[in-house]
This record gives sequence, structure tokens and C-alpha cells, in this order.
Amino acid sequence: MSMFRTLNQPTVWAITLAAAGILMVTMGARQSLGLFLSPLNTSTGLGVAAISLAMAVGQFSWGAIQPVAGAVADRYGASRVLYAGLLLLAAGSALTPLMSSTWGLIVSIGLLSAIGSGAGSFSVLIGASSQRLPLDARAAASGVINAGGSFGQFVFAPVLQTLIVLIGWMGAMWALAVISLAALPLVRMLSGPAAAAAQSADQGGLWQSLRQALADPNYQLLNIGFFTCGFHIAFLVTHLPGEVSLCGLPTTVASWALAIIGLSNIVGSLYAGACVARYRSKYVLFSMYGSRALMIGLYLLSPKTELTFYIFAAGLGFTWLATVPPTAALVGKLFGIRYLGTLFGVTLLSHQIGGFFGAYLGGIALTRFGDYSWMWYADMALAGAAAIANLPIREALVARPAAA
Repeated sequence: MSMFRTLNQPTVWAITLAAAGILMVTMGARQSLGLFLSPLNTSTGLGVAAISLAMAVGQFSWGAIQPVAGAVADRYGASRVLYAGLLLLAAGSALTPLMSSTWGLIVSIGLLSAIGSGAGSFSVLIGASSQRLPLDARAAASGVINAGGSFGQFVFAPVLQTLIVLIGWMGAMWALAVISLAALPLVRMLSGPAAAAAQSADQGGLWQSLRQALADPNYQLLNIGFFTCGFHIAFLVTHLPGEVSLCGLPTTVASWALAIIGLSNIVGSLYAGACVARYRSKYVLFSMYGSRALMIGLYLLSPKTELTFYIFAAGLGFTWLATVPPTAALVGKLFGIRYLGTLFGVTLLSHQIGGFFGAYLGGIALTRFGDYSWMWYADMALAGAAAIANLPIREALVARPAAA
């Protein structure tokens, strides 16, 4: 496979797989939280809207920590940030079963778990690996790392659903805390020094680079598109189990649909990494967002059967988090990789502002209208707008290797 020709060095593979393993745990835990919404509601009696608020705060917190974690990692090294993130994720998971109020869930799910998984997520992992990998390995490595997060969703969703059935949702949460701690040894692989090129390309300092990026229309358009991506993913992760229930289908359909999304995105992430090396990232993003609008429209027109949900999950899953490699590549092309963790972290913040609205408004829509119809229409419209927003971005042509 040509996309992996640059990943033939043991050190490159070790860095890439360690980052993918950490992301597997942090994203697997985060993307499976929707499975706990109904058991939490039954156990606490707080109501779907209140629990959705705690999860929406978590969506925002996950994004808000990204630029902070990226900046700390850029300045002091990624290992400290990753250790702290995994410990916070474990603490939040362990404390959630002890909470019986909305504020308690906001602290455990909305703050501790979300900040922990965010500190061990894309901005730090892709930034740290990019600074330690040769240029020709970065595109393929970003796809592999991203696929690790998708594999986590594929594994965690059915496993956690099974644990919820066998030992209860509290036991499943405590198991999640143990799994988070088990990922700590992987951090050592990302604690080595950055490449000389990444260290020397200071570009005037972090704050100057951040100010330049925020004033750049290309960066603004990229963030607008990623806002929609966050809205879309958070809505589905939080409320897909509720949508399945409204259609009169068993809860296992939701867990397997989430797993299929993760499995499909493994293929999509690897393909995205290959596309970034060959095509302009803005066209890759245009195709991904446009396909989402089309698939949501087809879903709304289809009969709500188990097969429909599985096909819908496979289609959406192909682009689910595969937007990350082209988005990170665009940030790196526009501003370099010296502060990629910080600048991509800000982009992820815009993603999670969208995620807050996707998670919270889904709960409001269900409470007021009894279903998610208006959310689906809004999601489809936003996906179309995100596709169009990426086209004006001024991106250089992809450099082609010289013919032998």
C-alpha cells in the first residue's frame, strides 16, 4: 500500500501507533457516552434535557481544553499533558456513578472526563507526532492516528453496552476508568525530542502566530466548516440511541450503529490520509461535508429499520472523524507545524462549540417536539453550508514527487 511507504521505520511506527492507541481510549470513551444517557436518566430521574446539558458542557469543555493543552504541549512537551489527561479521564469516569444531581454530572462528565479526554486527543497527539515525524510520513500517520480513535469507538460501543447489561452502568463506568489508566504506558513513546525543523521554525512566537491565524480569512472559513462537523457528531453521539428508541428498535441497534460508524471511519481515516497526500485538503473536506448532507436526506426518506440504521452508520462513518487529517493538514500548510498543537486546538474549539449546540439542542428538541425532526433538517443544512465554506480557502497545490 503506497500510503504506508513512508511509515517503514520502527521509530515512526512506534510514535504513530502509540498516538493511535491513546486516541483509541480517549475517543472510544468519549464517543460512547450516549449509551449512558438512558441508564443515567432511569437511575437519577434527572430527565433527558438535564443529562443532555451535562453532556453538552462536556462537548464544549473537550473543545475548550484543546488550544490550552496544545499550547502547554508545544511549550513544555506532550507527555505531561497526556499523563494528566488520562488521569482526569479516569477520575471523571470513576466519580460519575457517585453523582445524583445535574451539577454533579456536569463536574464528572462535563468537566473532568471531557477535559481529560480532550487533553489526550487530536491537538496534542497530532501536534506531537507531526513534530517528531519526517515530512513525508505525516499525512499517512495522521490517517493512522485518526483511525485509532475510530477503532476505539468500534470497540468501546459494543463492549460498554455489554457491560451495562451485565454489571450495570455504574460498573461499566468504573471499567472505563481502569481502561483509561491502562493507556498511561503509551505516553512514553511521545516524550522524545521534536525534530530540529519543528523546533527552529518559531515564526515569531506562539501569540503572534495565534493572532495571525485568527485574522486570516482562510482560517476563519476552516473553523466555520469544523463547527458544523462538531454539531453533527455531538448530536449523533448523544442522541442516536434516543432516535433508535423512538423508532421502536432495541437498544443494541444503537450500540452496533455506533460501532459500525467507528469501523467505517477506520477505512475513511486511512483513505483521508492518502487523499491529503494527493489532493488539496479543501476539496477533500468539501466532498466529506457534502456527502453528509446527502446521506441525512436519504436517511429521512428511508424506512426506519435496523438495516437502515446500519447502512446510515456505515455511510456517515466513512467521513465521521476523517475530517481531522485534512483539517490538520490545512492548518499546517497555512501556518507551519511549530504551533500546530495550539492552532489546531483552536480549530477543535470551534468544532466543540458546534458540539455543545448539537448535544444540547437535541435534548431540547426531543423535550419540546417529541422527536428529532428539526435537528435532522438543521444538521443537513449546516453540512451543506460547511461544504461550501471550504471552497474559497486559498490552499497551495499538493507537491508531487519528481519522477524517477
